[in-house]
Amino acid sequence: MLKVGLTGSIAVGKSFVLGVLAELGCRVLDADATARDVVAPGTPGLNAVIEAFGEEILCGDGTLDRVNLGKLVFADEAKRQLLNSILHPFIIAAQDDQIRRWEQDDPNGIAVVDAALMIESGGYRRFAKLIVVHCRSEVQLQRLMARERLSPQEAAQRMAAQMPQEEKKKYADFLIDTSEGFEDTRRQTESVFRELDDLAR
Repeated sequence: MLKVGLTGSIAVGKSFVLGVLAELGCRVLDADATARDVVAPGTPGLNAVIEAFGEEILCGDGTLDRVNLGKLVFADEAKRQLLNSILHPFIIAAQDDQIRRWEQDDPNGIAVVDAALMIESGGYRRFAKLIVVHCRSEVQLQRLMARERLSPQEAAQRMAAQMPQEEKKKYADFLIDTSEGFEDTRRQTESVFRELDDLAR
């Protein structure tokens, strides 16, 4: 099974690209979904986060208060690194387990894992190929403000907290530029898929 990483900065269109790859027949895993699973109530992941950040990061029903935790870690680099160091091992173990199951079903298939911090965490090294999704920074800013209802300053702060897009692009085996919208992005994604499919076979 060909293992492919998909990454890119916040609000550049990774989810759309992942959706197109799924339509084309790839097995896909969204790291955000895995990250939610590993901090479900009663999991070792949630217990480790509570130990580090205290009970105040919980909602009344015992689930993780993502909004509060987000405010806490986006404002403090050390706390963000601490959170990532706690969650990454749980997330990677869950992903690897899922990919092993897929590989038994479909040895010539393509597994795509989407994760925003794949390069920063070094996780990209687990994959045979890396796709980096990117767009022009003014497009990214507009999308982020609209999606998260942020002010320009808040959106710029979140963008600045990540590795610059130009730096991420240096790691790519394949680049997909989403600046021109859905149809153009779909065309590029289909082209990348054809190359991946050839490699998988």
